[in-house]
Amino acid sequence: MSQAAETTRGHERPAPPGEPSAAPSSDGLSLRAVTKSFGGFHAVRSLDLDVPRGSFIALLGPSGCGKTTTLRMVAGLEVPTSGTITLAGQDITRLKPYQRPVNTVFQSYALFPHLDIFENVAFGLRRRKAKDVDATVRQMLDLVELGSQARKRPAQLSGGQQQRVALARALINNPEVLLLDEPLGALDLKLRRSMQVEIKRIQTDVGRTFVHVTHDQEEAMTMADTVAVMNAGVIEQMGAPAELYENPRSTFVANFLGQSNLIAGRVVSRSADVVTVDMHGIQVSVPAARSHTDGDGGWVGIRPEKVLIGEAGSQLDAPGNTIPGGVVSDVSFVGVSTQYLVRMPWGQELQVFSQNTGRTRIFETGDQVELSWRPEYAFLLDAAQDASAGAQRADSD
Repeated sequence: MSQAAETTRGHERPAPPGEPSAAPSSDGLSLRAVTKSFGGFHAVRSLDLDVPRGSFIALLGPSGCGKTTTLRMVAGLEVPTSGTITLAGQDITRLKPYQRPVNTVFQSYALFPHLDIFENVAFGLRRRKAKDVDATVRQMLDLVELGSQARKRPAQLSGGQQQRVALARALINNPEVLLLDEPLGALDLKLRRSMQVEIKRIQTDVGRTFVHVTHDQEEAMTMADTVAVMNAGVIEQMGAPAELYENPRSTFVANFLGQSNLIAGRVVSRSADVVTVDMHGIQVSVPAARSHTDGDGGWVGIRPEKVLIGEAGSQLDAPGNTIPGGVVSDVSFVGVSTQYLVRMPWGQELQVFSQNTGRTRIFETGDQVELSWRPEYAFLLDAAQDASAGAQRADSD
């Protein structure tokens, strides 16, 4: 699989609170041919990864994909079997964790319960006998919006507040890279979503490099500039969240990032701009830039929210790909949308997410319908790939 990264935003890192600005640098984190084996099991396989300084990248994938092992190798908690890791131009492959300009925030906050918030954040600075500790800690607490909570103990704070304390304690050590290992996994859904926005704000404010490990595709897409989807120890695809979602290059990425309808087809013709595919007797078009197979067979992919549903014989506002002969087999009303399963003439059930705008009626089970989508939303994947790959997402790593 291609492991080439799209360019992500890079910018000069602002100086941490209380320190002068550093000279501009384009040096970031780089992994070259990194492999990690445990006996006969290869957790990470010859992985290449470039993380520009000041960017926010998420390593996303199911349990056992190698994302946490990759993070631990960057942190120095695991030593690569082969390959090199460099940071800011320095080879850190064999350095001890304390020798690296790296800090890690874990799912468990690991705060000192007997110290108040101020002293938790100040702990590292006091150990190093740093100057201006009080002023630096106050600036860091203001950054995470906890200045008014400085003298409280961890047990007096909410889970989200404790996670912000953990972030402040890590950032105050001026790491080149902050590693986030499933940091929001212990929070409830509402708090987790608010913390996604909060962590992104903090990363933007400090301009540090953040590497975030998660199995939650929504979390990765919300927070990161770049997402690297991992599977079986390699990067399946890497790029901006919207690019990965709209134009997946493998069935694993198509299924793991959201949901996809994948329909077997046969390539009829190719031009510079369009690939025409026979899909169970119906010809559909796919943009050449979204066709990722050179073979005669392929999976035509379309996201459920891109599919329009209408009465049989109706004119749908999606000229180009119209699929008649559907029968509604399941209806789920979820408020903002209605989710349908539609059984097609060839026996496959397709998913349709229809926005509840009030312009069209909600269909019922057994209704005859037809489907349509704009050709520019479709993609074509290699028929040799498993159409169900990535569909079963694990809950943890």
